[in-house]
Amino acid sequence: MTEAPPLKHKYGRIDKDYAMALATRAPEDDGPIYMVNLMKYHEVAQYTDDAGVDKPISGREADDRYNPSSILGKIGATIVFVADVVGNHVGTEEWDRIAIVRYATRKSFIDMQTRKDFGEKHVHKAAGMQRTIIVCCRPEDPSLDSRGRPKTEDDRLVAMVVRRTENRSSAFAALPGATNLSAEGTIIGDGRTWDTVQFVPVNSAGDTESLAKSLTPASEGDTYVMTVRASMDAITQG
Repeated sequence: MTEAPPLKHKYGRIDKDYAMALATRAPEDDGPIYMVNLMKYHEVAQYTDDAGVDKPISGREADDRYNPSSILGKIGATIVFVADVVGNHVGTEEWDRIAIVRYATRKSFIDMQTRKDFGEKHVHKAAGMQRTIIVCCRPEDPSLDSRGRPKTEDDRLVAMVVRRTENRSSAFAALPGATNLSAEGTIIGDGRTWDTVQFVPVNSAGDTESLAKSLTPASEGDTYVMTVRASMDAITQG
C-alpha cells in the first residue's frame, strides 16, 4: 500500500508522545484497543477549493462520505458502536455523534494513518469535523474483545459518561451495571487527558439527567454526560 502524505486537519491536537508509544508498542505487549470518538461537526463542511466538492454540504454529510468501513475491514478493525447524541447533559462543549472502533492492535491504528486510500477519505473528515476527541481505551471486561460487528438496525438509548479522574475504581463503582472502559491515552483532543468512558442503557434522556445528578460533582471540564441513540451497539449488548 502506497503511503499517503501526512494528514492535515484542524479538528484537534495530536498527543505525539502517546502516538509514538502506540507506534512502537512491542508486538508481544500489543493487542486490541478501542478508539472512542467524540465528534462535533461544522454546520457547513469546510472543504478546500481543490477538493472537488461541487456544492456545500453539512459537516455530518462530509463525515458520512469519510466513512472508512472498507479500509477498517482491510486492517482487521471493527466498528463496534455508532450513536447520535440526543442530549448533552454535563460538559463544557456539546457533541453530535459518537463512534467506537476496535483495532486489532495499537500499531495498526497508527499504520492506517499512512495509507493512501485512508488519506483520500480523510479529506472529508477534515472538512466536516469542527472538533473531536479520541480516547484510546481497554474494556474492564476483556470478553468485549470477542464480540463481532453489531447489527446496523439497533435503536437504543444509552447514557455515556466520560471523565477525568484519579480514581477509576470509584468512577466505575458509581455506575452499577455500566460497561466500563479505562483510557490509556487521548490521541487527539484539546490537551486534556481523559481516564474513563462508561455506558449505561436508559429508557429516556430523563434517566440520563437523573444519573448525571447522582454523580459526585466534578471540576468544570472534567466530565461529559450524554444521552446517545445507538444505531450500532456491541458495547452494551452482546
